[in-house]
Amino acid sequence: MNAMMLGGFLFFSISIGGAVALLVSRLFQHTTQGLSLLCGGFLVGLLVNDILPSSLKLYDSWGIVLGVIIGYFLFLILHKSFHPTISLKPSLYLLAIAMFLHTIPLALTIGSLLEDSNFGITLTTSVILHHLPEGFALTIALLSQGEKLWKLFLCFIGFSIFFIIFVWIGHFTNLSDKGQSMLMGISIALIATTSISEFILHNIRTASMKSFLAFLLMGYLLSYVFHIML
Repeated sequence: MNAMMLGGFLFFSISIGGAVALLVSRLFQHTTQGLSLLCGGFLVGLLVNDILPSSLKLYDSWGIVLGVIIGYFLFLILHKSFHPTISLKPSLYLLAIAMFLHTIPLALTIGSLLEDSNFGITLTTSVILHHLPEGFALTIALLSQGEKLWKLFLCFIGFSIFFIIFVWIGHFTNLSDKGQSMLMGISIALIATTSISEFILHNIRTASMKSFLAFLLMGYLLSYVFHIML
């Protein structure tokens, strides 16, 4: 198993997640507000059910806290850079950056184990399954902004190349546990702030309370289904 093959498996994984998102979006006829709220609920569920519990088990808690603080201020900077004040569209760039950062610790860990044949099937399965939710979230985010699908394809390709690079880096170098914890904390902060600020709060006045709660709950339940399946 090498980095290129793993990158291919990752692309396959996020593409499946994207295909599921396309099917789900058709149920709502690409309604912008509904898809945004669905994505917000899904991301909150992803944090609560998967990312936060696993991060607290695997990484240094103080490193995560420091990363969250850094990530919050990074969000403020990126928000001004990528999100015009006159626009109510959630920023795909913020979410993509968060997802890219989220995959770095996993890629580094996999890179350090590439030569261990005992981990081949396990790692491959992990890569395929772990990124299904990321593909789903990125696709829903893009559809909620009315973007073209070719941009999603480029994002998935970039995601895979980014993953390959850090698998390769992890094969030759070791990032400290504190460094990986900080990266995970930054990722958590960006996902949390993006989901709450960009996808949820921006749509709180554009939908009825019933629709608002329904889409949020549906997104959360979808994330829970992913959590149970994976």
